[in-house]
Amino acid sequence: MNVLVIGGAGYIGSHMVRLLQENGHLAIVLDNLSTGFADSVRGAKLYRGNLDDRQLVEQILKTHRIEAVMHYAACALVGESVVDPAKYYRNNVVATLSLLDTMRACDVRKLVFSSTCATYGIPTKVPIDETEKQDPVNPYGFTKLVIERALADYSAAYGFGYATLRYFNASGASPAGDIGEDHDPETHLIPLVLQVALGQRPHITVFGDDWPTPDGTCIRDYIHVDDLATAHLAALERLDLGSEIQLNLGTGVGNSVREVIDACREVTGHDIPEVIGSRRAGDPPELVADSRRAQCELAWTPKYTDIREIVRTAWKWHQSHPTGYPKEKASCV
Repeated sequence: MNVLVIGGAGYIGSHMVRLLQENGHLAIVLDNLSTGFADSVRGAKLYRGNLDDRQLVEQILKTHRIEAVMHYAACALVGESVVDPAKYYRNNVVATLSLLDTMRACDVRKLVFSSTCATYGIPTKVPIDETEKQDPVNPYGFTKLVIERALADYSAAYGFGYATLRYFNASGASPAGDIGEDHDPETHLIPLVLQVALGQRPHITVFGDDWPTPDGTCIRDYIHVDDLATAHLAALERLDLGSEIQLNLGTGVGNSVREVIDACREVTGHDIPEVIGSRRAGDPPELVADSRRAQCELAWTPKYTDIREIVRTAWKWHQSHPTGYPKEKASCV
């Protein structure tokens, strides 16, 4: 299959591009490189541009006879979405609607959409299954939900086949250690803790140790980036025109902040100082996926369910790339 991966030079997108290539698909990448890196997708055709550039997107769809699109190009910082919602509505909603209309004009009607558990807001039960009410509490989650609803309407009216995959805490890196996580600013727990192990930060701040959890720290479902990619590939290969796939992606295993820090200490062999800070407003105490439906419908099982194994892959990447990717961009179209 000829697949356009939008945001394919980013953290999750680059792992998806590699998996597509390994499974015999042609992966074409469109990324504006605002947060992605050309070095992460060496060997793939990379166009630098925005998903709302209708002329460029149309050119790519037609030139490469694209059969399906995978969409990872979202602004994804919850805190930033609160202070600058306009950025999130422009990119996550307006630009994505532009993409859908360009796809429709070119008769490309299959889309795998990278969604998020943030569409659920504060859950009423844990683990969270697909019957949970979607009631996002921040602009980031709401913009993702808007596109989920748009895709349902486009499917009904225009025959789109789509998959919306709501995943939990993406983590880890390629076991080869050559592609991984590189964000500025970094907000994800595992790389932040590993930066302390590398001596790049003096300590890790724990946002509250008085939550209603066994050790007082928040619990999250950490899913390895390669497990996300294999689920996306399974969804892609099952898409037909008019099909609607809406699934949670997680391991079903929750790890507390303190458990993650302890796993990083064990894997790295470094003492990692921690400081207790105040709770962050809007943080749910526990977010864990019920992904049994995804495992059944996609014939998919997450490979990495031990937090230490996830940390080992991340540590290999961070050790070999302590400052991330080279900041000089590789060539692209």
